[in-house]
Amino acid sequence: MSCSSNRSAGAFNRNLSKTQSSSLGKVFASYFSHSAIFPAWMRRRFNRPKRDFRKILYCNFIMPTAQKITLSLLLGAGILHPLPAQEPKKVIMPPSRASYERRVEVVREIPGLAAFWDFVQREDGRGGQGNFIAYTSVSGETRYPLQPQNISRLFWQDGEEASLNDFPLLGRGPFGQAIQFRSPKALNDLPVLLVPRNVLHDTPLDVKGPGRSVSMVVWLIHQDGSHAIAGMWHEGTDTPPTGVPAVVKVRGQRQYGMFAGLGANPGASSAHVSENGLASFADKYAHHLASTREKMQPPTMEAGPEELDKSWSVAGFVYDNQKKNVTAYLNGVATEYWVEKPASQGFFKHAARAWQQARFARFPGLQEGTDPAFPADQFYTPPETTPLSESIELETAERRVLLRTFEYTKVRLTFLKGPDGQFHEQPDAELVALKANPYWFGHDIYSPPSAQEGSPFTIGRVIHSNRHPTLSAWFGGVAVYANALTPGQMATLAKIGRSVGEAPILRFEDTQGRP
Repeated sequence: MSCSSNRSAGAFNRNLSKTQSSSLGKVFASYFSHSAIFPAWMRRRFNRPKRDFRKILYCNFIMPTAQKITLSLLLGAGILHPLPAQEPKKVIMPPSRASYERRVEVVREIPGLAAFWDFVQREDGRGGQGNFIAYTSVSGETRYPLQPQNISRLFWQDGEEASLNDFPLLGRGPFGQAIQFRSPKALNDLPVLLVPRNVLHDTPLDVKGPGRSVSMVVWLIHQDGSHAIAGMWHEGTDTPPTGVPAVVKVRGQRQYGMFAGLGANPGASSAHVSENGLASFADKYAHHLASTREKMQPPTMEAGPEELDKSWSVAGFVYDNQKKNVTAYLNGVATEYWVEKPASQGFFKHAARAWQQARFARFPGLQEGTDPAFPADQFYTPPETTPLSESIELETAERRVLLRTFEYTKVRLTFLKGPDGQFHEQPDAELVALKANPYWFGHDIYSPPSAQEGSPFTIGRVIHSNRHPTLSAWFGGVAVYANALTPGQMATLAKIGRSVGEAPILRFEDTQGRP
């Protein structure tokens, strides 16, 4: 009897295809796959005329059941073995104009976008020679052209005019292009890309004032230096410099900015915010700073395209006005970062001193160590109402020492027994640790009273009173949002060029032509 539909044989063959057989197993597989499971006399018995129901029974029940039983026995005896599970092959789609458009849309679709420079778009179109321009949240709108300027020429009246030729092009990057900022060839050679204040004043890029939050993400290859990456951070040229003073002196006009760690953690992703446009904590520089613990990994200065392609970092920050904190991100991750013994740390010692002066001021009378000249509006007062944890480090009949951990500080407190028999907290306390990520900032961002008193938006450098090397890096994209992005949104932006199945880097030619 033959089964013309071959349904039972086909099913058995499909089962066998899921196994890897030994030599003996292959013999059995060949034997049974040809439906020779029963003796000839049995097949002849079921092949009698006008007994089609027996053929149906044979082909659709008896035959498949016998095959399944036999297959199970062969597997159990170890003659056949299941094939190991194979992971699907990862297919990387070749880059194209569509890849570029998708990446841009990821940036644009996140709510709150103020400006996004991908260094592909120019005033005279893609592939043109004009100034770089930014996408905004409005479909089809571009604005904020980046003007090349020489900071030395503007404020020291020394040096040549800057041009776009001062910024080499890589021809590739997360969005298809990148520009380079290099260590200056001379003190009077400080090229920067900027949006003038009169162009951006009171626009979405000009984040300032009560209730306003801001976020920034920068795609870059960090090569050297720890100073400014991008932002509205005019440090002023009136601060006493280490070299020749500026001819044009302007007071500080700081709002927000991203840096490569500064002295707090060189090479990290860090963020500055300012409440007054000026300095912090009675020092001559600003010191409100959030920083990642992790650092960007620079390539060698002689790196070729392959090494550069593997060296991209995504630095970012979020200032959340509602939470009153600043969070620094690196590659979409914001790791909690505590600075131990901040009073002895070069950068955070100013915050530690401001914290100590604020503490002294809470107790009546003049405490030992109080600086009467310290400005009260520069106190550092992160919330310390309810401790997250508390441990007793020392306890005697007359003295107790407690270590309390708050959201942004770890404080060692001393309590002495008074005449009333109760333990009383003493003014002198130790700031054991200060949280640098997220960093508490209990203010609104500085709001310049006029366009003439506000900062431009700069990329690659900021304006300050010293002319010295600041940062060497390739920039592949800069995005600013006029709100506080969520951790998920920051992770989404950091995944651009890092998702499974897509090419990490686009070439400039991939951004041209048809989608």
